[in-house]
Amino acid sequence: QHFARNLHRSRCWNPGDEVSNVTRHFLKDDDLTPKEQAEVIDLAIALKADRFRERPFEGPKTVAVIFDKTSTRTRVSFAVGISDLGGMPLIIDSGVSQLGKKESVADTAKVLERQVEQIVWRTYAQQGLEEMAANSSVPVINSLSDDWHPCQLLADLMTVKEHFGATQGLKLAYVGDANNNMANSYLVASAMAGMSVA
Repeated sequence: QHFARNLHRSRCWNPGDEVSNVTRHFLKDDDLTPKEQAEVIDLAIALKADRFRERPFEGPKTVAVIFDKTSTRTRVSFAVGISDLGGMPLIIDSGVSQLGKKESVADTAKVLERQVEQIVWRTYAQQGLEEMAANSSVPVINSLSDDWHPCQLLADLMTVKEHFGATQGLKLAYVGDANNNMANSYLVASAMAGMSVA
């Protein structure tokens, strides 16, 4: 569980457990390996049973949580989760900030990387997330974009594992519009978890 326990760090985990100075971002589902995905899901299940067992943001360290799209559940779950992990969520409503207006995404990344441990962004265009990540030395996490919804899939796969005991070998039926972020993430994340999608 080396990767899952150290998601908060701006260092990365490599298959040989060597630590490098390359920043890992979570912009789409396959930014994790299947092994890392399983570790994150297992850790999430353990944290659900004991919310305060891991405190990687103890200090508290600050995590910027940017919202371009309105949200209730995502805002609450990220704020509470960051707090439970010992951190301080800094909620930024882009409607009342200069992000993408008088301040570029690249400039915002440079300002935030000096002050926060991670950047979480619920936005529209995947390109904005990629630009933020390209200019940030701290991890950038996609909490929703038009192309991908990787955090939602980790939560969904966690629920599957809780109910079925495993994800390997299960078949998932996806009903709905196949031209959206959820379909993209279901196809990739489910395959990584050893599931087939119909």
